[in-house]
Amino acid sequence: MEEAGPQGLASALMEAGALKSDWLPAFEAVPRHLFVPDVIWPGRAGMNRQSDRVIRREEPEAWWQAVYRDAPITTQWDDGTYTGPGRGKTPSSSNSMPTMVFSMLDALSVEQGQRVLEIGTGTGWNAALLSHRIGAENVVTVEVDADSAFKARSRLEANGYKPVSVIGDGAQGYASEAPYDRVIATCSIGSVPHQWITQTKPGGLIVAPWGPTYGGEAVVRLEVADDGSASGRFVGSSAFMRLRDQRTRREHVREYLKGRQWPADGVRSTTALSPEDVGDWAVMFAIGVQVPGAFPWMESYPDGSYTLWLRDTAVTSWATADYEQGRGEFEVYQSGPRRLWDEVEAAYRWWADQGRPGFNRFGLTVDGDGERVWLDSPGNVVPVSVTS
Repeated sequence: MEEAGPQGLASALMEAGALKSDWLPAFEAVPRHLFVPDVIWPGRAGMNRQSDRVIRREEPEAWWQAVYRDAPITTQWDDGTYTGPGRGKTPSSSNSMPTMVFSMLDALSVEQGQRVLEIGTGTGWNAALLSHRIGAENVVTVEVDADSAFKARSRLEANGYKPVSVIGDGAQGYASEAPYDRVIATCSIGSVPHQWITQTKPGGLIVAPWGPTYGGEAVVRLEVADDGSASGRFVGSSAFMRLRDQRTRREHVREYLKGRQWPADGVRSTTALSPEDVGDWAVMFAIGVQVPGAFPWMESYPDGSYTLWLRDTAVTSWATADYEQGRGEFEVYQSGPRRLWDEVEAAYRWWADQGRPGFNRFGLTVDGDGERVWLDSPGNVVPVSVTS
C-alpha cells in the first residue's frame, strides 16, 4: 500500500479524473497539510459523517493519514461554540474533499488574467490553489466566521499568498472588488444570491453547490447573460455545509404534535412505495425541487426498521412512513393542510416516469421571474407541487 502523502493523493485524484493536468502544478505547490489545522474530525468519502477528533501532536500519523485521504475534514462545530473532545451538533467549517475541490475548480474554467470571487474561505486551501493558478491579486475570498478567516489569512500569508481576504456575509458577495469573471462557492445554497449574479461579468461563470431544503445537492455551473439572468447545468453530486445566510431552522417533532402522542390527529393510510426508494441523493434532489419547504428525518430502531418523518418549515404539516424489511405495504400517517407523503410520492412517480434522471440531466435558470430547475432543456421546467 502506498504511503499517504501528496503524491499518493495526486495519483488517486488524477486516476479518478478529478485532478486535471492544468491544476497539478497548483496541487504540488500548495500541499493540503499546510492548510489543515492541528485539531480535526476526519470525514469519510461519500458520507456526511465524522470520525472522532484527531489532535496532531497526540496522533501525528492519524492526522497525516486523514489529510492525505480523499475525504472531507471537519474543522469546526456549531459556529465555533463547541470545543469539547467529542463531536458537536452541526459541522460548520471544513477542508473539503479533494475530489470535490478539484472537480469544482475544473468546472470554473478559470483563465489567466481573470478575477475570482470565492465564497467561504474555510481553511484557505481553495484560495491558495486559486492564488497560485491566477495570482493572489486576482482572488477575493469572503468568510463569515471571523476566527476562521483570521486563521486562513495567516496560513495564506505564511505560504506567500495575499488575496483580498474579507470577513463578511458571503451572500452579499463583495461589491468593492467587482465585477468578477468567476464566482465559486464552497458552501451550499438553496437560492442563488442576486449579488453573485450582478457582481459577475456577462459571460462569466458561477459554480456553486445547490440543493433544495428536502435534501439532495449538486454543483451547478451557471453562465451569466447580458440581461442579468444566469443559466446552466448541474455537473455532479455534492454535499456541502449551508451558507449561513440560508440555513433553515428545523423544529423538533414535538412542535408538530403539539403535546400529543404520535400519531396524534394523523390520518392513516398505506402505500406500496417503500421509504427505502426515496432515500438516494438524486431522488431526494428531484423530490425536494418539487416539494419545497419540507424536509425528512429518519428515526431508526434496533431491528433495522425505521420511521421516515416528513415536516414542513412552516410547522403546519407532518407525515410518517414506517419501513420494515420484507414488507410490500407500508403504514403512513399524515397531518396538516399539506399531505407531505402524498407530495413526496407524486414527486417520486414523476422522477421515475422521466427515466430516473441523475444530476447531469438537470439544470437551473435564475432571472427576473425567480429560479427554475429544469430537466434536459430550460423549457422543460420541473413541476412544483405546492407553493412554500
